[in-house]
Amino acid sequence: MSRILVTGGSGRLGRSVVAGLAQAGNHITSVDREAVPAGLLPPGVVQETADLLAPGEALRLLREAKPDAVIHLAAIAVPFSAPEDVIFATNTRLAFAVISAATEVGVPKIITASSPTVLGYGSPAGWLPPSFPLDERTPPKPWNAYALSKLIAEQTMQMFATAQGDRIRYAAFRPCFVISPEEWEGAPTQQGHTLAERLADPALSAPALFNYVDARDVADFLDLLLQKMNEIPNGETFFVGAADALATAPLAELMPRFLPGSEALSAGLTGTSPAFSIAKAEELLGWQPRRSWRTELTSRHTLNDEASALVTAGGGSKETP
Repeated sequence: MSRILVTGGSGRLGRSVVAGLAQAGNHITSVDREAVPAGLLPPGVVQETADLLAPGEALRLLREAKPDAVIHLAAIAVPFSAPEDVIFATNTRLAFAVISAATEVGVPKIITASSPTVLGYGSPAGWLPPSFPLDERTPPKPWNAYALSKLIAEQTMQMFATAQGDRIRYAAFRPCFVISPEEWEGAPTQQGHTLAERLADPALSAPALFNYVDARDVADFLDLLLQKMNEIPNGETFFVGAADALATAPLAELMPRFLPGSEALSAGLTGTSPAFSIAKAEELLGWQPRRSWRTELTSRHTLNDEASALVTAGGGSKETP
């Protein structure tokens, strides 16, 4: 059993990460500015309410918890949900405060959350990648404070990995559009729409290039990453997403409608193939997501005819990236 400290443990992703890692037999300390009601916590999880930007606070908590690993999720999680300078300052300072404090204490394994938005899709000036599917080799081109702050979080992790060598193991991960368990039951997603609405109207998922991931699959990924960190190169970054797209039609058909000039680039995204590759996580860690909107979206929610047919048929084409 490992002792794991999770920052941002009360958030949409954090709640599932805390629950998943606790269920896997780990002792979890969840740190956030707001607490989850005690009745919603798995047995044995310790909650700490704290402002990690307060001087010395991250160091104090880490010295008290003495964790074997730190997973840093705490951040302003939605682009443009606060002034740009506030998002940039908050997220970059949080990443540095937590990673530096964990390094000073000597925590053996340190993981920080990033975001697919570092790639720069959605730029008002236009954006096209060198190729699809997107992967960890796709050049980052952040165009807003949130995306830039996440890229700097990755670079902060890599800076410490360079300085520490293999004494401490570091990694970063880029979770796709996170779907929490309650959202499969009809609760609004991060952007305010239900999953049924996002599937019925592809314009709602197009800004994120139809990417998504079940929060419980992220917890499974992190559990496996912690187990394998000593066996893989230090300072790696991973995309973490579903094995299909959040769409009822192939992206080879949808992408050119919403991403001008992408016809040739997206031609290979046939069947259920997503725009984001998770091949690196599979190759280095042996991880694969276990959940899809085709298996998790309950039948009592109203979808358009095409989505309903895909659910009934078990997802149509089985092509993956």
